[in-house]
Order: sequence, then C-alpha cells, then structure tokens
Amino acid sequence: MPRTIKVTGKGVIKLKPDMTRITITLEGLYPVYEQTIKKSAEDSGKLRDLLSQLGFDKEDIKTLSFDVETRYEGYEAEDKSWKQRIAGYNFRHVFKLEFDSDNARLGRVLYALANAEGIEPEFRISYTVKDREAGKNALLGKAVEDAKAKAMVLAAAAGVELSHISAVDYSWCDADLEVRPMATNMLRLKSSGTEDGACCDMDMVPDDIEVTDTVTVIWEIK
Repeated sequence: MPRTIKVTGKGVIKLKPDMTRITITLEGLYPVYEQTIKKSAEDSGKLRDLLSQLGFDKEDIKTLSFDVETRYEGYEAEDKSWKQRIAGYNFRHVFKLEFDSDNARLGRVLYALANAEGIEPEFRISYTVKDREAGKNALLGKAVEDAKAKAMVLAAAAGVELSHISAVDYSWCDADLEVRPMATNMLRLKSSGTEDGACCDMDMVPDDIEVTDTVTVIWEIK
C-alpha cells in the first residue's frame, strides 16, 4: 500500500454583489377551488404586465414556487360539538425578478409594486452575483491552495516529500450566494409625492458575500 497524507483545505472568498433580486409573493383566499386558480392566473398576469411596463420581459419574472392549500375553520354544530369545514382555498405564488444592480431602477420597481392596482404583492430585496460559476471556481482554487500549504507543512514536519495527488474529494455545497439587507418583507409600501419612483429610491450598498467550502486532497508521499 502506498504511503499517503490526507489534508482538508478550506477556501474563503468574498464576492461583490452585482445583481439585485426581488422576491415577490402574491396570495389570495377564495371559497371555490376553480375561482382560486382563476384569480391566481389573473393576478400573475397583472404582475407581469406591470413589470413589462418597466422594461422587463415577461420571461424575466420567474416562478419560484406555487401552491394551493385548503383552509379550514371551526364551527359549533347543532349538537354543540365543534367540527371543521372548508373555509376556502388559498393560493401562494412566489416570483423572482433579477436585474443588474441599479438603485434608480430599483426605486421604480418598488414604486410600481407599492402602488399596483388590483394586486397586493409582498416583496423582499436581496443581492446576489451574476457569475456564480466564477465564484465557485475561485473558491475551489482557494481551498486547494490551502490544502497544499497544509500538506507541505505536515510533510516537512514528518520528514517526507509530497509526490503526486492520488485523490480529491470535493462536493460543492451550493452556497447561498445572497445577502439580504432587509430582515422583513415590505408590505404594500404606499408612496406619495412624485410618480417617477423617486420617493422609493433605495440608497443601499450591499455588503460583500462571504462564502466558504472545503476540499480534501490525498497525496502520496516518498
């Protein structure tokens, strides 16, 4: 059996966010299932139309999740016992809208959402990076460099030399490359004053996104 040394390296990088993400949620409760599905489609269409007026393609508004849940309510029956019955059907449609970070454009989007007619969207702002693959590759390189540095120290201390790499164990953890400066949702922030979104301008500079991951490398030694 060849002699080996096994080292786990840790990579840490900081990425500068360059893309704004708005997560938008539409909800509605209606007594009939078919009505719920119909209203969900109508509200989704209104949202897409609203954002298309701001220069977004309808394909830019991505669905993250959609579900319809049956809601129940308790009531007192004639025999004085408490029972449950269907109160209605609640739909929840969550969308994602991403665009190159631009506070002026963000202000216009927030103004439009806050003053939307016929729908009451909830929305949350976060920031991410456009080129996720470049971030993954940089992180992997840092982790391998750290593993090699540790292996050289250990080999020198043990009086041996590193030979070739016999195995690498690495599994991208799908890190959350997102920073959320606002802890809570913003619900229908009604604006007043100008109609160009100036009252909703967000002068925010998001913090860097710190990501960590590990790589385990096995060297043969001589």
